[in-house]
Amino acid sequence: MVSHRRPTQSGLQRSVRVTVVSAAAATAAATLTGAPASADPKDTRASAKVAVDRLYGEAEQATELYNEAGERVERLRGEADRAQDAAARGQESINRMRNSLGAMAGAQYRTGSIDPALALLLSSDPDTYLERAAALDRAGARQALTLDKLRHAQRGVAQRRAEASRALTELERNRAAVTRHKRAVEAKLRQARQLLNSLPAEDRASFDRVSRSGRDGAPDLSGVAPGSARAMSAVAAVRQALGKPYVWGANGPSGFDCSGLMQWAYAQAGVSLPRTSQAQRYAGRMVPLSQAQPGDLVAYRADASHIGMYVGNGQVIHAPYPGAAIRYDPVGMMPVSSVTRI
Repeated sequence: MVSHRRPTQSGLQRSVRVTVVSAAAATAAATLTGAPASADPKDTRASAKVAVDRLYGEAEQATELYNEAGERVERLRGEADRAQDAAARGQESINRMRNSLGAMAGAQYRTGSIDPALALLLSSDPDTYLERAAALDRAGARQALTLDKLRHAQRGVAQRRAEASRALTELERNRAAVTRHKRAVEAKLRQARQLLNSLPAEDRASFDRVSRSGRDGAPDLSGVAPGSARAMSAVAAVRQALGKPYVWGANGPSGFDCSGLMQWAYAQAGVSLPRTSQAQRYAGRMVPLSQAQPGDLVAYRADASHIGMYVGNGQVIHAPYPGAAIRYDPVGMMPVSSVTRI
């Protein structure tokens, strides 16, 4: 599961990768819109299909980076809140100690601050006086030590709060950058879709079949049973999501991206999954594709930027890409990088 740590340089590297993704998307879209008038129509159609599918992949990569940045922002916000609470409690303790020391100083002032040697000479019971004086010395020492510890703790908490706030500001800025890149990719996707829509219906249908589809209607999954009760619940939940739209950064219940769908489906089974597809692939035990069972998570591409749920009979349910609804597709629709059993 995801650990609560401050961001590292890898966060900046991810931001750089998002910039690269956006640049690649811009180049692909420019290729689509800048084809010469003399180009062979068949070549133009083929290049359009390839470019659109590539843009879909880049969009998913940007989405997962966006999800990861958002998850870190939320985690850092929680750490900052806890640090602020700890600082407030520490300050209250220090204030109480200062009040106690102030009361002791006032009492000494009101008694005239008699010199200890003189007080010992005037005491009718020197032994009792010495015992009380030693006790007061010990109490004062303990109070001074406690105050020193509280001040030290306050400095530490203040430092934690400052570090968390700086990290939160950095991650919010990173998330905003990811959002800007995501919008740029969306714009390129719209351009590619417009070009695709200008093609004959047969070519559009061919593109849909090549781009992860290839089956009309629901597959026959009779007799297929998940391997565990929680997997059964997750499969039932993901089936309920069929037909709902792909939505950037969403994890239900009205819309989903690919990893958001997996997180939501397993949440219905009482299982907490990480937010991103890259983290989800490590959320359980990896098994060979040949041993996949309903409820297993199937990650695609070497970077695990897409993920779906195996539901049996060679089929997955997944949130494909912007503009498409959650649906069944063959498990081999894209290169499989891993299969994870939760």
